[in-house]
Amino acid sequence: MKTTIMTLALALLSVGGYAQTQYSNPVINRSLPDPTIIRVDNMFYLYATEDIRNVPIYASRNLIKWSYLGTCFTEASRPQMVPGGGIWAPDINKIGDYYVLYYSKSTWGGEWECGIGVAVARSPRGPFVDKGKLFISNEIGVQNSIDPFFIEEEDGRKYLFWGSFRGIYGIELSDDGLSVKPGAEKQQIAGTYTEATYIHKHDGYYYLIGSAGTCCEGINSTYRLVVARSKDLFGPYVDKTGQRALDNHFVQLLGKSTRVVGPGHCSEIVQDDAGQDWIFYHGFDASDPDAGRKVYMDRIIWDATGWPTISHRIPSVTADAPLFGEAASVDELPEEAEGFVVRPRSVRDSFVISSTSDRLPFRWQLVDLHGKVVKKGKAQQQVYVKVNDVPEGMYIVNIKGKKGQTSQKIMRKP
Repeated sequence: MKTTIMTLALALLSVGGYAQTQYSNPVINRSLPDPTIIRVDNMFYLYATEDIRNVPIYASRNLIKWSYLGTCFTEASRPQMVPGGGIWAPDINKIGDYYVLYYSKSTWGGEWECGIGVAVARSPRGPFVDKGKLFISNEIGVQNSIDPFFIEEEDGRKYLFWGSFRGIYGIELSDDGLSVKPGAEKQQIAGTYTEATYIHKHDGYYYLIGSAGTCCEGINSTYRLVVARSKDLFGPYVDKTGQRALDNHFVQLLGKSTRVVGPGHCSEIVQDDAGQDWIFYHGFDASDPDAGRKVYMDRIIWDATGWPTISHRIPSVTADAPLFGEAASVDELPEEAEGFVVRPRSVRDSFVISSTSDRLPFRWQLVDLHGKVVKKGKAQQQVYVKVNDVPEGMYIVNIKGKKGQTSQKIMRKP
């Protein structure tokens, strides 16, 4: 009988071609604050605040194994709408034929000089072309205008929501999403309790998920995810007792554990092949807080009254993994090898060498299979190598930096 039960259990776990395994948090063991995610065919792409300068891009086929692809911008293409400062809290979307990345540009304490901009690309891998600002805080009249979130309604109307502890606001955008719609007026939907707005529509409700507390104080951070809901995009959003988010009333969705401190600033909710919902967020590893805000993942379960829940309301340590069929293969993704990534491996016109260590210099060589150096150079963080003048065939890319070295193969295709 025991053998029969075990056989049945294994069959259930693999039903529909899915294989149930376990995963462990964090799913990305480096500092990538404020993650945002988009699914394109069978690939997920993750972007984050630029602890890796110029906004890092990661990719995964199964939400567990992630590979670094490079950055959205270079020093030359980096947004300049706010002098200096950092690029924070990106939000990725597909609008028409373009991948549209909204971002914040700010300095600590510059709450009236910060603002929100937008960049576009033909591919989720970039490169992204900056289209400049949507607005600056002192222009829109909202202090600390950061943390953008885009949503498109079923009728095609497009909206941007934003704000950080000075009120959460929304406004209608142009049809292409690259500017504020002429004549549109901002509208406040929540009070001063949260930042990092994300709105998810589920079974007739809009769920407003935000982050309360302090984000960035290491082991002393108090960040946590909270949620309110509404029947209308612009509210009123309320907690489980009917009290308004405009009056700072929310339900806690996720808090700290003994292992993870300050979990917050969530991504979009994404689905696996079995229709299960997953959410990503950053947090400090309590055993390694100096490593920054790592990336964690947990499953969202919708309770009997329609509210989102996370098991035990704390980050999981290990849990059942997302379910994928053959799409879970990661053979085509580059591994991070001694701090460097070469992409793509099948090359026509050019390829990119990226360092996973922010702005550290490195040397590179393109070598044929006879050991002849075809091209070489020096770079800092990232370099595009043109190969349209290189004959077809297999080549080796040798890379050497202060933190290690690697050799990776590429194929020059016609």
